[in-house]
Amino acid sequence: MPDTPHARPRPPLMPLDEALARMLAQATPLARTELVSTFDADGRVLAQDVVAELQVPPNDNAAMDGYAVRAADVTAAGVELPVSQRIAAGHAGAPLAAGTAARIFTGAPMPPGADTVVMQEDTTALDDGARVRIHQVPVCGEWVRGSGEDVRKGSTVLQKGERLAPAGVGLAAGIGMEKLLVAARPRVALLSTGDELVMPGAVPPAAMKPGTIYNSNRFFLRALLLRLGCEVTDLGIVPDSRAATLAALQAAAAGHDLILTSGGVSVGEEDHVKPAVQQLGQLDLWQIAMKPGKPLAYGTIGVPASSSSAGAAAAAGGASAVCHFIGLPGNPVSSFATFLLLVRPFLLRLQGAADMAPPVMALRADFATTRPDKRREFRRARRNAQGGLDLFGNQSSGVLTSMHWADGLVDVPAGHTIARGDYVRFISLQELMA
Repeated sequence: MPDTPHARPRPPLMPLDEALARMLAQATPLARTELVSTFDADGRVLAQDVVAELQVPPNDNAAMDGYAVRAADVTAAGVELPVSQRIAAGHAGAPLAAGTAARIFTGAPMPPGADTVVMQEDTTALDDGARVRIHQVPVCGEWVRGSGEDVRKGSTVLQKGERLAPAGVGLAAGIGMEKLLVAARPRVALLSTGDELVMPGAVPPAAMKPGTIYNSNRFFLRALLLRLGCEVTDLGIVPDSRAATLAALQAAAAGHDLILTSGGVSVGEEDHVKPAVQQLGQLDLWQIAMKPGKPLAYGTIGVPASSSSAGAAAAAGGASAVCHFIGLPGNPVSSFATFLLLVRPFLLRLQGAADMAPPVMALRADFATTRPDKRREFRRARRNAQGGLDLFGNQSSGVLTSMHWADGLVDVPAGHTIARGDYVRFISLQELMA
């Protein structure tokens, strides 16, 4: 092909892992923290270790309803013992005299002297409960939960950087934590660009003009941001003009940690985001070797020192000199996939999360692919009743139905095909969107 004055070689496609590493290198965890009620801590990232100040359980206690005894007093089946006391959960018993039993209920502390619980199914109450016959010889220590069996005093129960799930919230409550210090929620400005975008409800389907589409990306991106614990400001659809784009970006940068857009970052005459971000800060345009989702933009916008938002943040000790910018591709599946694989870990890093990589499972492919792609592919698939994976029929980046149908992504290395029965890398969408 003859050289032309305007011909320029295309830059090589950047591997996904390299793009993610570059972004994470810029994602300094936010300095802002807040103290929240443990009731409201689900999904938040801990800003400090949580150390137990007591044992859990605090005392040896009964694991079953039954009778607390000394194992040495029950050497044969059919032994009968007088019942000296009754101990319910939340009440302490008196020391257990040798040769007696205590009626005890699940969770009640063991009386001093007792070392075993005989569950009530192995006993018969006699004389209206004054005596008990024990039908089986117990093992010493049976049905007793030891003090500190769950948590030892002084141990680190939850670690800084851990993203709390319901079990962690319960664990914190179990050691008496009324409040927890967590990373502040990232403040994200979400905006769309493009005169072709229409909000649902603004125009009925029958009246849609040729070339216009409903703005679906804005809805699922907002939902994904909220699931990640972000404070989201919806800036709506920015008109396709340089002045409007500059004004929107400058205003958003002053009060947010990240500006997220979908579409509009290219070299077309009506794509104003790229020059606007470059005018206000810096921007890198990357062609990523992933499918769907090749185009991505990352940059930063300087926050004016005179900004009231910046001043307030500085006073609170959490000022940021820059606001991050991420521009996602416009096709809905591309936008969805790049959010999950790149924006999600970026936002978790901003919150100081220690673990950002989604778990990967090896599952059997009940399908085959015949055409390898030069890019790393993330194919939409769903687990079937036989324990394998089915593939959605249309893998186009414009078919959002594929994301709704799928329950995960099959991670296919560049240049690879899949034969039926192969075990493939599967990433659960439930994990990615938790």
